[in-house]
Amino acid sequence: MDPEIIRQRIDRHFDDAEVLVGGGGGKFEVTVISDRFNGLNPVGRHQAVYAAVNEHIASGAIHALSIKTYTHAEYEAIQPQRINHSTSG
Repeated sequence: MDPEIIRQRIDRHFDDAEVLVGGGGGKFEVTVISDRFNGLNPVGRHQAVYAAVNEHIASGAIHALSIKTYTHAEYEAIQPQRINHSTSG
């Protein structure tokens, strides 16, 4: 299964998401960034992602799926601080 197919499936399921997918050979890692996760516990977040790709899990095309989920604010908070190289003068 192509990671791009997984990305597209998840992207269609979450209208505001950024979706990153890696892996192959049935083993994939996904990172989903969506404000739809606001108020959901980790289990609820993972269930929402599984719902988007359940057909591929059931068929065996995906047999291992590692999931990371963030709201946009959570994801922004974990990004390395940006360094401002501008000079004043």
